[in-house]
Amino acid sequence: MAFRADGAAAAPAAPLAGRRILVGISGSIAAVKLPLLVSALVQQGAEVRCVLTPSAARLVSPEALACLSRNPCHLDADQWSHREPRPLHIALAEWAELVLLAPLTATTLARWVHGLGDTLLASTLLACEAPVLAAAAMNTSMWDSLPVQRNWKVFSRLPSVLALAPTAGLLACDRQGAGRMADPDLVLLALESLALVGNQRDWQGLRLLVSAGPTREPLDPARCLTNPSTGRMGVLLAQAARLRGARVDLVHGPLSVPPGWLEGLACSPVQTAAEMQAALLERQPRADAVAMAAAVADHRRARPTATKLQKLDLERALSQGWEAVPDLLAQLVERRPAGQRILGFAAQSGDVLPLARAKLARKGCDLLFANPIDRPGCGFGGLSNGGWLLGPGDQVSALAQAHKLAIAHQLLTALHPTRGGPGRSPGDPAQAASG
Repeated sequence: MAFRADGAAAAPAAPLAGRRILVGISGSIAAVKLPLLVSALVQQGAEVRCVLTPSAARLVSPEALACLSRNPCHLDADQWSHREPRPLHIALAEWAELVLLAPLTATTLARWVHGLGDTLLASTLLACEAPVLAAAAMNTSMWDSLPVQRNWKVFSRLPSVLALAPTAGLLACDRQGAGRMADPDLVLLALESLALVGNQRDWQGLRLLVSAGPTREPLDPARCLTNPSTGRMGVLLAQAARLRGARVDLVHGPLSVPPGWLEGLACSPVQTAAEMQAALLERQPRADAVAMAAAVADHRRARPTATKLQKLDLERALSQGWEAVPDLLAQLVERRPAGQRILGFAAQSGDVLPLARAKLARKGCDLLFANPIDRPGCGFGGLSNGGWLLGPGDQVSALAQAHKLAIAHQLLTALHPTRGGPGRSPGDPAQAASG
């Protein structure tokens, strides 16, 4: 764990900090969403340059993009200029570490698949060897057409391309259907994932079941027993797996995450531990692996009152009438089919490792991630996490404090059904970070 001069824990660098990102914008009405996305990249510390197609330049201002990116915005007319010492498409292609292509239109898709280089953006993409995140957007009939689907199939199989298909919704043409560009929050998350691990597809063909967020156990219609979990860790674990090719079922309590992060996941919202238990047990037989990241309440009222308790009645109500919530993780371990791997979570304070080892032995899961919630940057609701990953045979791997998306990818690698397992690097996360 890194520390500032005043002794406080320093936040891990943002996944895109210092990265050179080329943003290619095509002529879809979704282009109007790109200025804020470019601004978000710059706020993370990325260096950004933008390239617009002629039709995109009619929808979004090159001047605005230049101002937000702090760099010139390039148009087709700039490709050959006496001001450029080298061909601009080659210079841009070699400069970029990552490429964001959003929105991707049917025309730009066809140009790339068929190897056309008749625009600045098209020739730059052909010359570029950097990983590409592409978010498609177009009219539903265009998207569903055989030529576009054929091109998309070829395009999405390119090893350098992470492709986000459009989602369903109300389109600018007043059509309801598939065609909306992925939510900008999800586009940013996918680009962060691409920066962290590249275009890994090791979960292709596998199914992951994830639980996330808190549960709420009602005391009366106005009060409940819950905890500060936002669900960020579990949702990021689910999206990281989806971006690596998995089909993901997410069973979640009330969340405090950007709604766009849920796109592409099979979501089952619940409130209580009993509802989460039923949803998990129903979906478990289909899963190759399970990650129990939810913060499930330990107790619940045996009989919640139907009317709001008055303050004078609260003390008596809080001192009696409680029962233990069933151990969901232990149930999943007991009922799991052959070959299914299960990851548990342990949010602990104090001397974490002995408590985590005891929980792993008690629950019987394959892996257990223990995070010290009393340390800065490792508790509920934050952007970062850190702790220890425990496995069979007293294996312990220290996971240095990092952004939760980076932690999610480390956990997914360990949980993978065919090649998972924690390494042997016992110690404190602070020591691991400094080493």
